[in-house]
Amino acid sequence: MEAFLLFVAVLSGMIIIHELGHFLAAKYFKIPVEEFGLGLPPRLLTLFRWQGTEFTLNALPLGGFVRPRGENDPEVNDGLAAANPWKRLVVLVAGPLMNLLTAVVVFSILVAQVGVAIPGQVLVGDVLADSPAALSGIQNGDLIIRIAGQEIATTAEAVEIIRTYRDKPVEIVLLRNGEEITVTPTPLSSRSAEEGALGVSLGAATRPATALEAIGSGMMITAGQAIGILYIPIGLIQGMIAPEEARLVGLRGMYDFFGAAVERDSETREQAAQAQATGQAAAPPSNWVLSLIGMLSISLGVFNLLPIPALDGGRILFTLPEILFKRRIPARLENVINGVAFMLLIGLMLVINLMDFINPVSVSLP
Repeated sequence: MEAFLLFVAVLSGMIIIHELGHFLAAKYFKIPVEEFGLGLPPRLLTLFRWQGTEFTLNALPLGGFVRPRGENDPEVNDGLAAANPWKRLVVLVAGPLMNLLTAVVVFSILVAQVGVAIPGQVLVGDVLADSPAALSGIQNGDLIIRIAGQEIATTAEAVEIIRTYRDKPVEIVLLRNGEEITVTPTPLSSRSAEEGALGVSLGAATRPATALEAIGSGMMITAGQAIGILYIPIGLIQGMIAPEEARLVGLRGMYDFFGAAVERDSETREQAAQAQATGQAAAPPSNWVLSLIGMLSISLGVFNLLPIPALDGGRILFTLPEILFKRRIPARLENVINGVAFMLLIGLMLVINLMDFINPVSVSLP
């Protein structure tokens, strides 16, 4: 129930933030907005009126919508369709932009929580119980200085050397509380890939991030993931991405991911609390839910910017001839194309959601 309520709240929140972008841009250009709906029709009640806009509560508690005056009719003089094409362009872009800005905020918060990597330092994270690492005395929070006499600067270097010493004792020099400690574990080839030959997770040591570093990293992560989404069709054509890795998921698939994220975050918080109560070192709790919110915000923003009729990107495409050539595509033709495309998108969504039940997505968090 916790995962379900969180899923509904997050998905609705992302859609409302998207619609808020359209609403604020329309208001800025003095384009009347007749309704801002929370949830989807049928309407339950009108919450209040503000500057000519009805704020309504609707029966289906998923998402929301805005209804600008004259959205599809350029004959309505003060409406959206009759506005200057540059104004229409800004109003259309504002929705996806709000989703991308939300992702920047989310990932900036995550970076502020985790910190930024310190170059040249490899940190020991989780140490599995009864593993070669645990039996030799390696602890969470140790810094790896040398392995087999070789200075270690990256996680890849540490993993490579550990693999070459499987089933053989290897000397590892650690830094713990400012003191060097030497241990001699024996990585085991009999352990599974998930367990690891040594039984530890390794990562870069971190330091607290400044506000500018957190925001800059949030922007870079958002841009990188957006580019990654746009690369998917190219990767499929090139054979770099397997079809199952690029599968579209519907509400059921997204809910499954949220359920796994909530479960993992709850487990790691319990482990951290138990370790703190016993005075033991523990890895920081995961933030999969927050990461998933950021990723879904990017997906929603990028998807809506695709040049597909009925989406914001398709409507943006229709404004370009008017901006570039001063010739507008007839409103009736534009509305017909958008209407047909909308019905096709609804059909595609139904197929995707049906496939979520016929062939449920496999959820596996690292």
